[in-house]
Amino acid sequence: MVIKMSINLPNDPIMLLSVVNMKLRDCYPSLEALCEDADISSEELENRLRAVGYEYDKETNQFK
Repeated sequence: MVIKMSINLPNDPIMLLSVVNMKLRDCYPSLEALCEDADISSEELENRLRAVGYEYDKETNQFK
């Protein structure tokens, strides 16, 4: 049984960074898992955060 969490991602890029990194730390083993639950492509999310200077680090499972 898979339980999907409803994730409401903010539009503000700094708030988005905070929410995404918290979710990655506390709830998701990977960016792909978070994106699946949030119904957003990982490419779109990465582009939104790259626009404010952050890149996803797969090794640490966070945006830096």
